[in-house]
Amino acid sequence: MLNKRTTEVYALGQHISMSAHKARRVIDQIRGRSYEETLMILELMPYRACYPIFKLVYSAAANASSNLGSNETNLVISKAEVNKGTIMKRLKHRARGRSFAIQKPTCHITIVMKDISLDEYIDTNSITWSQKPKSKKKDTTMSYYDMYSNGGTWDKK
Repeated sequence: MLNKRTTEVYALGQHISMSAHKARRVIDQIRGRSYEETLMILELMPYRACYPIFKLVYSAAANASSNLGSNETNLVISKAEVNKGTIMKRLKHRARGRSFAIQKPTCHITIVMKDISLDEYIDTNSITWSQKPKSKKKDTTMSYYDMYSNGGTWDKK
């Protein structure tokens, strides 16, 4: 039996001070793209969320070259997600001794990169039945994001 070799690395940014909705606007544009194309997109987009995402993509690529020894041209963003973080609550002083609640949202960003050149398999025929895991693994295929197949980014508001 053949098992797939681990070809994914990730970078996780926690407690980034911006709303998850604003970060998702940028993440949706880079999901499924290659590493070099992602860096060009992030440099040219005019949003404040681009800089922390740029740093995370760069960090994930450094993890891939360090841990897997892979080349940057073979990296593809296989998964990118933004989760809601904690909300920092502050008070703003107003007139007549009153105060107004200010909520500063945070988010957690996860970037998972996959090396498409390392699709090698590991032979597990030498493992006995007692050593094999009992879990059933579903066969999942990865689909890459194609902006031309679904009308592009101009349809989104």
